[in-house]
Amino acid sequence: MSLFKARDWWASVLGEGEEFDQGCLCVGDVDNSGSGYDKIVVGSFMGMLRIFSPHPAKPEEQMEADAQLLEVQFPDPIIQVEMGKFMWCLLWVFSGTAGNVEHGDQYQLRLVYEHNLQRTACNMTYGPFGGVTGHHFICIQSMDGMLMFFEQETYAFGRFLPGFLLPGPLSYCIRTDSFITVSSTRQVECYRYETLAVATDADTRQDSDQQSKSSGKRLTADWTLVLGEEALDVCVPHTSSAMSSIFVLGERNLFCLKDNGQIRFMKKLEFNPSCFLPYGSVSEGSTNILMCNHNNMLLVYQDVTLKWVAQLSCVPVAVRVANFPELKGLVVTLSSDGHLQCSYMGTDPSFFTAPKVDAREVNYDEVDTEMKMLQKVIRGATKTQGITQRLVVRFSAFLNGHYPPADLCGDIAVSYSSATGIPRVSQCKFNLPLRLVCYPSSAIKNAKYKITVDTNKPPVNLNEVFPDFSEKSENNESSALGFQLITGSKVIVLASKTSQRYRIQSESFEDIWLVAKELVQRFDQHFASLGVKDFRNSFTGPIPLPEYFETVDHHFELRVNVQKYQDLLSERAVQFRAIQRRLLTRFKDKTPGPLQNLDTLMEGTYRQVIALADAAEDNRERLIQAFTRLQSATHLLILLLSLWQGLGSEQTAILEATLLPLLQDTPQLGWEESVDAAISHLLKTCLSRSPKDQAISLSTGPLTIPKDTSRLKKHITLLCDRLGKGGRLSLTSEANVPTTVMMPARPLTPTIFG
Repeated sequence: MSLFKARDWWASVLGEGEEFDQGCLCVGDVDNSGSGYDKIVVGSFMGMLRIFSPHPAKPEEQMEADAQLLEVQFPDPIIQVEMGKFMWCLLWVFSGTAGNVEHGDQYQLRLVYEHNLQRTACNMTYGPFGGVTGHHFICIQSMDGMLMFFEQETYAFGRFLPGFLLPGPLSYCIRTDSFITVSSTRQVECYRYETLAVATDADTRQDSDQQSKSSGKRLTADWTLVLGEEALDVCVPHTSSAMSSIFVLGERNLFCLKDNGQIRFMKKLEFNPSCFLPYGSVSEGSTNILMCNHNNMLLVYQDVTLKWVAQLSCVPVAVRVANFPELKGLVVTLSSDGHLQCSYMGTDPSFFTAPKVDAREVNYDEVDTEMKMLQKVIRGATKTQGITQRLVVRFSAFLNGHYPPADLCGDIAVSYSSATGIPRVSQCKFNLPLRLVCYPSSAIKNAKYKITVDTNKPPVNLNEVFPDFSEKSENNESSALGFQLITGSKVIVLASKTSQRYRIQSESFEDIWLVAKELVQRFDQHFASLGVKDFRNSFTGPIPLPEYFETVDHHFELRVNVQKYQDLLSERAVQFRAIQRRLLTRFKDKTPGPLQNLDTLMEGTYRQVIALADAAEDNRERLIQAFTRLQSATHLLILLLSLWQGLGSEQTAILEATLLPLLQDTPQLGWEESVDAAISHLLKTCLSRSPKDQAISLSTGPLTIPKDTSRLKKHITLLCDRLGKGGRLSLTSEANVPTTVMMPARPLTPTIFG
């Protein structure tokens, strides 16, 4: 921090809510008074142009209103303001009329000419391009990398910069008649005006690239220099005709280059600069540099030597040096929010004097008591091993489609970093209540699909097992309970009054899964709460494979339709592009001719493409729904197999990994080929007929969509048959050892309960 502050000579706040940048400030003798004194011209992004002729006011007085000579509202934002010899007079005629009354002088700004830019402008520079005398030309850089040259009222030409990506700062060197810019590759590039003038002209960047490869002179830089950092501004002060220096302000360094691209010196900055201004020095062969940073500091350098530091009241985005009648060499700064300030570097330090504190008598007994209490609190705080933070995260979940979910199990994974910085992951599984996806309903006696679950204990009251559904159920009987899925069919649970069996029935085979799983889990919890340890659920068969295969065939049919729609879309797209080429050839033909119904054919093909796209999208949504229903049916099949053979948790997990390998179908890999490969592996290893039949080495080709589902159905039937004959699921390489069948199995016959 500097000991000295910049001495305020004149200041003003421009507008309210307006924004300014480094190109919005300009100083000079704008009214051609010939006195040698400057005026301040400020433009804003709101399109407001203001001209000031500041002079100091007395300390007890406010700023006089006549310091502002002019204020004009333009329809477009002002991104840069410059003064120069843009015609035999000025670009804008600025004149004043002496007042004869107390209102003072009146100033007007009259438009001489204007250019409507066809491209979005970024910045500009001016100068005597090509060595002209008596007037200046204008060069504007567009956002797409085109340099547009204007000679007073006339647009001269435009050139695209090679390898352009983003616009950078732009400046003109009078001595070498060249333009200096910094490209997005972080290198300084120099282009001579003569090279730009004779290069190939183009209307677009694509045309420029093509012409540079085919004919015409290719635009190349005179020299380049890699900076390695982004440039904030480029300035070429005209201090001597014998030599010129190019100053580039980077994010962390200040570069001074010769006009041939060689580095004269470099200054590493310990701060983030905001703007700078090189100007002539009284010492021969050196240059003074005003530099402002984001710490509200104004630094004065003579080449690389720091001469002075002063504190400013704001962060400037533009800085200039101006001469006024009362004082010469004032520093004019403009901030991004419109604080315009004229200041000079004074030598009066700003000292802060702390206010006096009222002395009072100290009661040492009270101080000692308070100190002991604080020490006790500190000792108690240091005994804490850590701080446990509890955070409750609330979120909402919704069903994506109009069909029941495949499962009510959820997984939560939380990643965090420990106190030592080691990444950790905590996982948790949870079950959502069945009440989220269904509500109580009346029971019906008949349904299309039925399964029966056996128990080894006397029948229980279903209202006790499902208290959340029995309260609002329309049927008060304890032997029947109805579940209406929100986006599905109705599922009924019937308890036998004479046996230990429970029947689950529904019009949809897949919808039985959620209720069957909930029934088995609640039976286990109910009898466990009663202290019964030998309770067991079972299923006597037969396994409903035909009903399950209907779901598999429906899913496979939709997958085949996906490929059919893709082939049809590709065929229609090729036809559509061919018709487009024929029409384009007709339109480019200089001799008009009949279209031969090509327009009608194109419209018909377009309608076919749209219809096929809609059908493909509808098939995709139906495929997602079919896969979810296939998951539900597979879960039900796994549950019945585990109850049928009394499979343990490890074998059930292997069965789930075999029949449910995917979370979602993809164009590259589908459910059918994945399950077929997994079941084939089990049939050749742990479920083989004898240890001699086990495959020593398993080699499989690439997984592709099968032609039909007959092979898959055969393997699923063999899997159930081997499990029914005592097969044991295992991932180890040990031989197949038959085990005793837990439950008597019936033959696998396609049967529908009804």
